[in-house]
Amino acid sequence: MNILISTVYFGPVQYYLSIFSAQQVIIEGMEHFPKQTYRNRCVVYGANGPLTLTVPVIRGNLLKKLTKDIRIDYSCNWQKNHLRAIESAYRNSPYYEFYIDEIMRFFNQHFNFLFDYNIEILLKTCEMIGLPINLSITEVFQKTIPNDCLDLRFNIHPKRQKVYDNQSLKLPVYRQVFEPKSGFIENLSILDLIFNTGPDAIRYLRTS
Repeated sequence: MNILISTVYFGPVQYYLSIFSAQQVIIEGMEHFPKQTYRNRCVVYGANGPLTLTVPVIRGNLLKKLTKDIRIDYSCNWQKNHLRAIESAYRNSPYYEFYIDEIMRFFNQHFNFLFDYNIEILLKTCEMIGLPINLSITEVFQKTIPNDCLDLRFNIHPKRQKVYDNQSLKLPVYRQVFEPKSGFIENLSILDLIFNTGPDAIRYLRTS
């Protein structure tokens, strides 16, 4: 089965589970950019619980802009803040030192467009966990979806913890840095899975 899916910023585990089971991953870039989605935000596990990190975008009438045309706003030093938050959340995780250098470039380098930034992050994180991905990008907005393609563009959302057929999302437990304090939190950013499980991340996806 192929999947048609949105772009994401260090997307949640559910996103990578969808990729794991797909023959081809088609990224939608020709939609009108929706607000408050994983397209420009991720959720990590901070000392006080879930912490949302949002990539600021250049404002205007976002509803009339295509996702592929959304530009990142560098007027504030959000990259430094995100990196500091990630360090605080995961510096005591088992695999932080093994992987932090590989994602550092995403906080030291400027990307003009959010879509390009996210694609580079997706390819790198898939490489880090050993997840093969057959990737293509839409050239027009996909209104009619082929029978052999699953439309997940609006299923994976911060406010909708659902999977296919309205089934509630329920993922297996793995050890997290702050789990002893606040309990297990599922479906966080792929960074949470990478830093906490390392090379076992791909096995987690396989058994989920």
